[in-house]
Amino acid sequence: MKALVYHGPGKRSLDERPMPTIVDAGDVIVRITRTTICGTDLHILKGDVPSCEPGRILGHEGVGIVHETGPAVATFKPGDPVLISCITSCGQCEYCRRGMYSHCTTGGWILGCRIDGTQAEYVRIPHAQTSLYPIPAGMDAEALVMLSDILPTGFECGVLNGKVEPGCTVAIVGAGPIGLAALLSAQFYSPAQIIMIDRDANRLDVAQRFGATHCIDSNVDDPVLSVMKLTDNVGVDCVIEAVGVPETFELCEALVAPGGTIANVGVHGVTASLHLERLWDRNITITTRLVDTVSTPRLLKIVRSGKLDPKQMITHRFKLAQIESAYDTFSRAADTHALKVLIEA
Repeated sequence: MKALVYHGPGKRSLDERPMPTIVDAGDVIVRITRTTICGTDLHILKGDVPSCEPGRILGHEGVGIVHETGPAVATFKPGDPVLISCITSCGQCEYCRRGMYSHCTTGGWILGCRIDGTQAEYVRIPHAQTSLYPIPAGMDAEALVMLSDILPTGFECGVLNGKVEPGCTVAIVGAGPIGLAALLSAQFYSPAQIIMIDRDANRLDVAQRFGATHCIDSNVDDPVLSVMKLTDNVGVDCVIEAVGVPETFELCEALVAPGGTIANVGVHGVTASLHLERLWDRNITITTRLVDTVSTPRLLKIVRSGKLDPKQMITHRFKLAQIESAYDTFSRAADTHALKVLIEA
């Protein structure tokens, strides 16, 4: 089969690889129909994720058709359309019983990191009965690719961890796909203000269309001064870090109001400073989290109801044979105006 393979920092190629086979009784082999590229894949290619070793097939998002099932799988059969969760969960270990699927002792974020992933024609899904979701009839498979990772990530790590509630003020630093997913899902709770901060004017235009009450171009305006002006010099109740670099995390520290929450979502590859000399007396909470995908069933219902349209995140479409071009387009988002690229296998 064809698969996108990581060969070390800065190196990738579309290669011929053997088809996956059933290894454990709970495995399912899925024929990928659609997948996408995540910002985390770019972090891997930069060398920020040492747990991903050269030779690994990348990708942890996608939808497909069940091709083969292991003998212990009772809930899926060949031919079933399925949504692949970016997080693999056994459903039985201590962490899974606590709803922390991301820390499953035999799963977690392993697809495209510690085992071969979804940017291929076929993928093996361990613990399939608790790591796949059946796709209801009539649902748009393209839209559901966004439910593999970015929507639950923005919702769980940003909105839920950030304690967004009716009438509160929210700032989201980073208008990329994760930041926009947080923007869309924050509106479930009717905050009074959702302020989007980025230096990409195109992405800020998208954020405004998606429901941001204010957009701040940090190339033009000082984001701290702008946010303080919008909040009577108090700051925001919740600030969501959706980039993953030291400068944006430190910006969040300057934006949060007393009693507020900084919800970190970004993947950080280097040290960021925590300015406790300014924050020690401000009663703030700082949260970190890897998405657990506990919200996926809820998000499926919301999408099915028509109250959320994740398909609007897709800006470019490619075939698997064009995945190198897809990576180039996605990695140059400022020039290409890419949000999410859809790849059809």
